[in-house]
Amino acid sequence: MLKIDDNTLAIIKHLRDGRKSYREIAEALSLSENTVRSRVNKLKEDGVLDIVGLVDPAAVGGHTAVIVGVKLRTPDLVRVGEQISGLRGVVSVSVVTGRFDLIVNLLLNEEFGLLEFYTQEMTKCSAEVMSTETFIVYKGYNLKLPYVL
Repeated sequence: MLKIDDNTLAIIKHLRDGRKSYREIAEALSLSENTVRSRVNKLKEDGVLDIVGLVDPAAVGGHTAVIVGVKLRTPDLVRVGEQISGLRGVVSVSVVTGRFDLIVNLLLNEEFGLLEFYTQEMTKCSAEVMSTETFIVYKGYNLKLPYVL
């Protein structure tokens, strides 16, 4: 695994602008372009970094961000979290502390909404799920998600 040193963190920060070239990053950090390219490639290979386009759900008509708190019947949080992470509409799943076992972030639209998510997707895990609590995001600040639908 690539060591995450100060230069690597600086490269990652520059990549917030996913369109910035390796040459621009190299010049800003006084590194060679090859160094930047090889570090970014290594970060991607090691699963530390993905470079993706993100959308603001409020700016894309008919799309909604939803957060679901999930309480499980089983102590096997990691296995169920991984299973839920593969369901349609799921952006991310986190194993958490507190009153929920998992926090699930969703991106839904008019063709695949909350009803479809629960009746078509979550039913695949229903034996493991004790309860859910749904939070529809009416207004997000700095909320950008990968387009998963």
